[in-house]
Amino acid sequence: MKALLLVASTLFLGTFLFGQTQNSAYTAVGKGVATTFLTDYQCLGINNSALGWGTGFGNTRFTMGTSELHLGIQSPALNKERLQNAYQAIMNEVRGNNDEPFDVQQQIDAAKDYAEAGISINANYNWFGASFQDEKFGGIAVSISENYNWYSQINSQTSDLIFRGRLSGYFDSLTIAMNGDTSTIANDPSLSQDTLNSVIRGTANNPDLLSDITNGSRIKFVWNRYYNFGYGRKLFGQDSTFALYAGVGGRYIQSMAMFDMQSGDDGIQVNSAISPFFDINYGTGMNNMSNSGALPESVGSGYGVDLSASVILLDKIRLAAAVNNIGSVKYTRNVYSVRDTLVESVSLAGLEDANIPETMNQLAEDGGLLNLVGEEEIVVNNAANFRLGGSINFNDIVHVGVDVVAPFNKDNPGSLQNAVLSVGGDVRPVKWLQLSAGYFGGGVYAHSIPVGVNFIIGGGKYEVGVSSRDMLSFFLDDANSLSAAFGFARFRF
Repeated sequence: MKALLLVASTLFLGTFLFGQTQNSAYTAVGKGVATTFLTDYQCLGINNSALGWGTGFGNTRFTMGTSELHLGIQSPALNKERLQNAYQAIMNEVRGNNDEPFDVQQQIDAAKDYAEAGISINANYNWFGASFQDEKFGGIAVSISENYNWYSQINSQTSDLIFRGRLSGYFDSLTIAMNGDTSTIANDPSLSQDTLNSVIRGTANNPDLLSDITNGSRIKFVWNRYYNFGYGRKLFGQDSTFALYAGVGGRYIQSMAMFDMQSGDDGIQVNSAISPFFDINYGTGMNNMSNSGALPESVGSGYGVDLSASVILLDKIRLAAAVNNIGSVKYTRNVYSVRDTLVESVSLAGLEDANIPETMNQLAEDGGLLNLVGEEEIVVNNAANFRLGGSINFNDIVHVGVDVVAPFNKDNPGSLQNAVLSVGGDVRPVKWLQLSAGYFGGGVYAHSIPVGVNFIIGGGKYEVGVSSRDMLSFFLDDANSLSAAFGFARFRF
């Protein structure tokens, strides 16, 4: 999928990471907590009131940074081997290298392996961030970031159709083309590979409704670019006793893609708006727009609003609450919904590897499962969240805390699927070294131990560090995530 070219800027890492609750703040990824730990442009979209706290490094007032990134994959139902397979398939797509596509048996095995497994893939990249913080003025910050969020959970029959395509066991008849002639044969597991290679369509003589086939399946995908801004300051009080801070912020949103499918007992609902950059062929008579440049064109735009408040007690204790990204995006290009019809035939070949986001192409492209209907526009609410956080700082050497992050509506594309509870912190044994660790879990984000190291040079004038969202993935075969994060260009003056 072309969308994953977003990941190309991170290829030199060769690793995945997950950090949906920390955005692109690599300094927070390693401890799993962020609400009362981030204080400059990194706190945008998390806790804008922290902009009023100052930089925490002497007389410095300006902070600037670029190229902070993280990318991750996680599933409570898949072990490290399955996640690595998905990881490798996605990276092969980015590199344009797919030398060993699945054979028929591998497609069957993959359909079983990934059926019913909730899979979350997240990528965040900070193009640029800057903030100014002053005790009297407060703090103001801006940043530009890329955000890619995928969540899918598909039932066994849908998985079989997606991975095997026209060869799926759902079809009882296969149309083959050999030597210029076409014929129809029964679908039989004993068919030779030469015959299977000649199949151009699978047909069900007693077809089921799409809603019945997909019942229980969900796909939530969104790729947005955020132009963030925020302001925070002290309202009253003294940090040495009690001080109250407030923050406000928001973002202008450009959306490159949105795909929202949910199928249940009440039927199937699909909203789709995908940039022409993805090269999806919707079929004759459909709106097949072309991309005019090297980068994806947006298909929608919107806004998000952030509100936050925090207190500092006794110069050591910080408590904060925030609601973030309240708003919506209006999609006006390549906009489609779905018609619930009988699934009589499929002509697509099925997935060639474990690249799970290719599921969307199998569904939306001409010859796939969905019968799409063009729409003028669709308005989709943002993946808003609510945060509570608290921490205590011991003489600027040890800082520990707790976060709770919950979605406003998990059905919105890009949303967290469950509330996430995390505990963690950092220790600075010497002024130039910050070590961090923690624990987080909840829903599809179960049992992870983040770790990180950050080098603070020149009294905070320059920072560079690496972190991982889950240390367990380095040691356990049954770990449920692959994770890493990196930042190398943060400056204060």
